[in-house]
Amino acid sequence: MDGHSRMVQFLKVLLPLAAIVLLSTVFLLSRSIETSVSVPFTQKDIDERLADQVVTQPHYLGTTRKGEEVQIQAAQATQGREGSLPTTAEFRGRLGLLNGGVITMDSNSGMIRPDENSATFVGDVLITTTDGIQVRTDLLNTSLDEIRGDTPGQVDGTGIIGDFSAGRMTFGTEKKDGPVHILFTDGVKLVYEPEKTER
Repeated sequence: MDGHSRMVQFLKVLLPLAAIVLLSTVFLLSRSIETSVSVPFTQKDIDERLADQVVTQPHYLGTTRKGEEVQIQAAQATQGREGSLPTTAEFRGRLGLLNGGVITMDSNSGMIRPDENSATFVGDVLITTTDGIQVRTDLLNTSLDEIRGDTPGQVDGTGIIGDFSAGRMTFGTEKKDGPVHILFTDGVKLVYEPEKTER
């Protein structure tokens, strides 16, 4: 047997052995894969969410009978257990008027009732309009099928003519197809600031 034949026989044995060694090394040196994945909720959190039917970042979008845009959203909504009403956290609303104006509403919590065409903003409610009015109150009731709302309690605000307070505020249209007006009643007090009107 010549040298070439011996080399071929030697390689026939050596190469499969080298392949086995390389494969063994790959499996021995490979890092183990982490199969356990941590869930960002405890079992207690999951049980409470299931019991209360918690929904994260719900969003309501609709239009009024006249075609105005109504948007309501929250950071979290809870359906509530038997006998309790649904509630939300970080309740926000946006009303898009036909003339291009916008009324925004922000509150700590609230409740939306599509079956009653209503939404209620509760706790540190801030109402802002595109024409420069800002109003703060504790409770605001609004409609979902028309641009309408009212505050049963006191409001404090600021506008283009100064700061004001009132026992109650309502907004809506006086006539069927008329513009939206904001009306302050029940002991209105205004601190007139002429420099604001001059800007």
